[in-house]
Amino acid sequence: MTTGRAVVVVRAGALTTVQDLGRPGYAHLGVPRSGALDAPAAALGNRLVGNAPPAAVLETTVNGCAVRTRQGVTAAVTGAPCRVTVDGRPAPFGAPLWVPAGAVLDVGSAVAGVRTCLALSGGVAVEPVLGSRSADLLSGLGPAPLTDGCVLPLGPEYAPHARVDVAPQPGPPAELVLRVRLGPRADWFTADALRTFGTRVYRVSSASNRVGLRTEGPPLKRTVSGELPSEGMVLGAVQVPPDGRPVVFLADHPTTGGYPVVAVVHEDGLAAAAQAPPGTPVRFVPVGPGSIGSRPVGSVPPASRP
Repeated sequence: MTTGRAVVVVRAGALTTVQDLGRPGYAHLGVPRSGALDAPAAALGNRLVGNAPPAAVLETTVNGCAVRTRQGVTAAVTGAPCRVTVDGRPAPFGAPLWVPAGAVLDVGSAVAGVRTCLALSGGVAVEPVLGSRSADLLSGLGPAPLTDGCVLPLGPEYAPHARVDVAPQPGPPAELVLRVRLGPRADWFTADALRTFGTRVYRVSSASNRVGLRTEGPPLKRTVSGELPSEGMVLGAVQVPPDGRPVVFLADHPTTGGYPVVAVVHEDGLAAAAQAPPGTPVRFVPVGPGSIGSRPVGSVPPASRP
């Protein structure tokens, strides 16, 4: 076996990508933010194996992945709970685990949630692009999604792994409750539409991906039927396409868009959104200025009007 700090992908899974903190600050160049969808899970995995916060991890989707180590490494599996094995023997989830050289670490299918994080001591050291190792599925920046047989180099170990038996972490949501701030285009929608948005239950669509969480439910009717010139989009923006069903923009979202944004999700709710499987109930809860009860539904500050 070839030596060196690296892992070989034995089973790539449905969609496994390299992710880190992403590329914030390049939206003016048309470059999406990207990065781990469940950022707290990635941060926890890095802490457990002794990595610095910017270290890159593997983000799996639904059915996990498996890798073979070339040298012994410390690993941690966080995010969506799943069965973990090393050479077929059960291994802990949510805790540091030692994987000897030549062993196969298998991250199984999620038993709840969608995305599992695999952190490896030293971090995945693929070539960075614009300061990040994240794979961006919308723009194509960064490394391609993993395929069977590909080799991933690892960086040098940063610090000793954490000394814990298991690290607590939130479970995937049975119901996704997203706090939102209405606007900037809330006045493009009828008062009934805003009331529907803030009181009715939607469900996560199977068409959701790293770009956005799509929903199924009652469509939102507009008061303005004209076209909206493209304008900047932010992480968590709730855009409403022509079918009227809200879409929550996630890490790989476009930097501009031509459909009105009815609200923006508070960033602390996006990790739960990343773990909500299709069919999960979704409630949007308007808070702050512009929310139902604090001013007439549908009114927004004049500065936010087109």
